[in-house]
Amino acid sequence: MGDESTSHSVSQLGGIDGNKSYETQVVLNVYDLTPLNNYTVWFGLGIFHSGIEVHGKEYGFGAHDFPVSGVFEVEPRSCPGFIYRCSVSLGLINTHPSEFRTFIENVASEYHGDTYHLISKNCNHFTDDMACRLTQKRIPGWVNRLARLGSLCSCLLPESLQVTTVKQIPEYHHESEEDGTETLSITTPRVSEELDDDQEKRLLSPLAAMSPVAGSGDVTFVKEAHK
Repeated sequence: MGDESTSHSVSQLGGIDGNKSYETQVVLNVYDLTPLNNYTVWFGLGIFHSGIEVHGKEYGFGAHDFPVSGVFEVEPRSCPGFIYRCSVSLGLINTHPSEFRTFIENVASEYHGDTYHLISKNCNHFTDDMACRLTQKRIPGWVNRLARLGSLCSCLLPESLQVTTVKQIPEYHHESEEDGTETLSITTPRVSEELDDDQEKRLLSPLAAMSPVAGSGDVTFVKEAHK
């Protein structure tokens, strides 16, 4: 993960103090990006999206064309555009929700939408990084096996799957939560005509799998911390 990925870890949050009132499970939620996974998973292969669930919200990472946070939150096990497969418990943390919010906003500053890459920095790299920081555990190897294989033989992948970002234009607006925090929400996304194959777009980014039918409230971007 490197030094940068460990710059903000759960050990730096003030909530781990022996008080169990803020104890919460850290859960990995895994989704199928294609129904073909039902066949290929038996061979140890599959194309998956994953998100990390903490304090009743699920956090994922996706691509867009801007140098701002690509970290978003959804209702657990409900990421639009994908088929929920299973959940894996990664352990417990004891952190106040507001302290965790500060933590995830700091992480969001390291995961800009325009840095997303299918092979080197995808949604599963994000959840693996989060799992390490929060519980010192890794996500199961099968979740991101495709990317690891691709990094060894990227020359064999179609050029369309080696691009850095999805050509997508998120439309942001500010929302204020009850606790005073601000978030950025995505409204109806517009995808350029350069990528007109729905399956290919899903491979590139969870955010590209959303359709206008999903509505504006399903996915909310996490506002990154200003440094």
